[in-house]
Amino acid sequence: MNSNLDRDSNSAYEWKIVALMSLGFGLVGIDRFMIMPLFPVMMKDLRLDYQDLGHITSALAVAWGVSALFTGRLSDRFGHRKVIIPAMIVFSLLVGASGVAGSVGALIMIRALMGFAEGAFTPASITATLDGSKPTRHGLNIGIQQSAMPLFGLGVTPILATQLLKVVPWHWIFGIVAIPGLILSYLTYKVLCNTSASVAADHTQTHDQADHKWHDVLRYRNVWLSVIGMLCWLTCLIVLSALFPNYLVDYLHLSLEQMGFVLSAIGAGGALGTWIMPALSDRIGRKPVMVISVAGALAASLTLSQTGPHPALLFVFLMATIFFIFTMITLTVGPISVEAVPAKLMTTASGLVIGVGEIFGGGVAPEVAGYVAQHFGIQYILHLGTGALVLGLAVVLFLRETAPVKLKSAVALAGAHYVPPEQLNKL
Repeated sequence: MNSNLDRDSNSAYEWKIVALMSLGFGLVGIDRFMIMPLFPVMMKDLRLDYQDLGHITSALAVAWGVSALFTGRLSDRFGHRKVIIPAMIVFSLLVGASGVAGSVGALIMIRALMGFAEGAFTPASITATLDGSKPTRHGLNIGIQQSAMPLFGLGVTPILATQLLKVVPWHWIFGIVAIPGLILSYLTYKVLCNTSASVAADHTQTHDQADHKWHDVLRYRNVWLSVIGMLCWLTCLIVLSALFPNYLVDYLHLSLEQMGFVLSAIGAGGALGTWIMPALSDRIGRKPVMVISVAGALAASLTLSQTGPHPALLFVFLMATIFFIFTMITLTVGPISVEAVPAKLMTTASGLVIGVGEIFGGGVAPEVAGYVAQHFGIQYILHLGTGALVLGLAVVLFLRETAPVKLKSAVALAGAHYVPPEQLNKL
């Protein structure tokens, strides 16, 4: 199973790896976001407050980001298997440990360790998915893989968790999700292959399979813009997923069941957004889809902030906001950054984007949001996400196109049969 991938002799590998990496990322979503709908109950048992939730959320995000920064390079150097499989085993065990935590300090420690394992899995799984896909299906396949996180973590989990609370204590709910992760780890061990540089080079616009130093990734404009973009997208997402449950219960005075229903819009919108729009980007280009998405997210979030205690309307506007946010996250950590760099920097680029975005967007944002909620009122947290999207709109206007269909059109219009990589990057 350590041999390089030969797609000609194993055409089924593409769909096997997309399925496994999708299920893996779905479990990551469950592990990460399970605590959000359970927190209104946990805070009573453990005597926690809004600021504690900010600390717990940011600890996982910062650990996730630090891990992604360093393990992305390890994956490029030593292969995906040595990163992905151990990470899956570790985060599956640690989510179960969250259920036995008896204090905020224990929760922070466990969630931070879990974040480190999930941060190692994420960029490596993205590159493994792209390496196993045909270049013309990058957007579609990475969208399928990324859709599992909101579908399971943010769609199914809020409803499942709130319903399970009726029959079992919150401690047991964390333990339930550990077993599927261990089973999936074994299946991944049986299927996942490392990919040669020559095969991986087909998935980038540079077609460069040479060795590079890690800091060479900083030479590419899309990487820098993707880092800034991720700060914006994650700020909006984390605010909505971390403190929005309490906003619905404490400020709008919805019941727990109503809150679970509204939060399921995050999963539905995220799953559709990661799938539909990235697939569309394979046809019309990455940049047009990004511009449409940031404008759509901004309009929907402004409307959401003005909506009262009406579960159906809250569901619709939250779903629309998340639909576009997850489109932007999917394209940012995947094709926009990965397609722009040489083969041996693919996971490094994705890891850098994810890492910095998680540390600052996912780490700082919940701390700020928790402080605002605690000292000024939880109703003001939505303004943080709106401000981040305004900055994101400026960022996407400067992206370089990386979709193969658009690059081929540009070459054809230029009347050229071959464009050097350094010039192709400027098209």
